[in-house]
Amino acid sequence: MLADSAALAPGAFAAVLTAIIAAIEMCSTRLRSARLFASAALVAAIAAATAGCQTTQTTQTTGSLPLAPADQPVAAWQRDIDVYGQQYRANPSKVDVALRYAQALRATGQRAQAVAVLERLSMLYPHDKTVLGEYGRALAEAGDYDQALDVLGRAHSPDQPDWHILSAQGAVLDQMGRHEEAQRYYLTALKIIPEEPSVLSNLGLSYALSKDLPNAEATLRRAAAHRPVDPRVRQNLALVVGLQGRFAEAEQIAAADLPPDQAAANVAYLRQMLAHRNDLQKPTTPARPAHGSS
Repeated sequence: MLADSAALAPGAFAAVLTAIIAAIEMCSTRLRSARLFASAALVAAIAAATAGCQTTQTTQTTGSLPLAPADQPVAAWQRDIDVYGQQYRANPSKVDVALRYAQALRATGQRAQAVAVLERLSMLYPHDKTVLGEYGRALAEAGDYDQALDVLGRAHSPDQPDWHILSAQGAVLDQMGRHEEAQRYYLTALKIIPEEPSVLSNLGLSYALSKDLPNAEATLRRAAAHRPVDPRVRQNLALVVGLQGRFAEAEQIAAADLPPDQAAANVAYLRQMLAHRNDLQKPTTPARPAHGSS
């Protein structure tokens, strides 16, 4: 689930904002490129809603080593890489060790290596739901969305659906621009676990990406109503409120988790992006030819 202490970093705010504005107004090649450029950062912002949530307990795990908290410091992740990397090299078929090693690799940005570790593990245990779930998420983070959907689809079954996996599938579909399909997955997850804030947050961002800002706001307000409130949920709400031109309200929402200067800076950046969008939409008046004497 979402970490209680995490805040949406300025870079992530900018990436999510760029992607949403580009999705709303696909009026220029420059904005289309910006949306693609922001895609990797946005997948992290959306997929954070399921980071650290382990699915069905693995049947092949000996010792049942749990996954680490998703919000532990960088030094702790590096220590995990050293410890579990050594154990993995000694015995790459041990499920719990491989999962912890891959988790640390993903947390430190070593996505290709994490995919390789989990791919090998999935070949050893092709029916292990936990392994498939982690492998699918790693593929999504690496940008291999088609394969991620295939693997995540095998990580649970229609008769035993997993809401974590449903939410992850929705996040992948959002990255592919298939927002209506994504929303169906989120809504199915919410039937299993009603009002789950991480799923509501994903759904709210999905509505924003599909240009439905009022529904996005209403959904994010539902997510933010849960206590304790994850700061990222509230920052996404501030973003969607600001996108509707209510800048003072957006800054007030953002200031609940951020220093006043950072909240103001985020809203100022939002104003700048919207002004740029409006400038691009303005029709250009052709210049009149000068009437000089010959």
